[in-house]
Amino acid sequence: MVFLLVGSSSNEETLSWTESRKLTWQDFKAEPSEGVEAVALTASGITFGYSLKTSGQRIIDFSTSVHAHFYPNKSWYLEDRSNAYILQHEQLHFDITELYARMFRQQLERLEVNQNLKEQMSRLHTAINEAVNETQKRYDAQTNHSINTEMQEQWNTFINKELLKYSKYKSL
Repeated sequence: MVFLLVGSSSNEETLSWTESRKLTWQDFKAEPSEGVEAVALTASGITFGYSLKTSGQRIIDFSTSVHAHFYPNKSWYLEDRSNAYILQHEQLHFDITELYARMFRQQLERLEVNQNLKEQMSRLHTAINEAVNETQKRYDAQTNHSINTEMQEQWNTFINKELLKYSKYKSL
């Protein structure tokens, strides 16, 4: 199960996605939700910031910052029902967030400087958040929250191929 956040307050604990570090159960620090069938919940999201360089009233350049974050204090698991397989399912939720962060970086790189830049970036940010949310829901539905092991393996393969395809845009 996944919970997406569009941004976070600056004092909220986050883990940034990196290729070298996978999630552990110790990263899931929230209290489990009562009365839900899920065994775990991964709270992740894409944070986005930008700065504009202007000359007079004209935008002449810009820079962006895009990060895939995991939120430990909003993520939880049921210790007695969790195992390495479930953790891998939750890791793929975080990997999906990273994939969409990469896609967002690619889209931002393609933008040309113009006076509608802020609106264009805002539209892209909204669209990428809608897309990642839809993909996370589809992932859980198709894998039945990891119960369908065949579909889980298909998703693992698909997301890993997509991450490779967008490797130029990976989080550092």
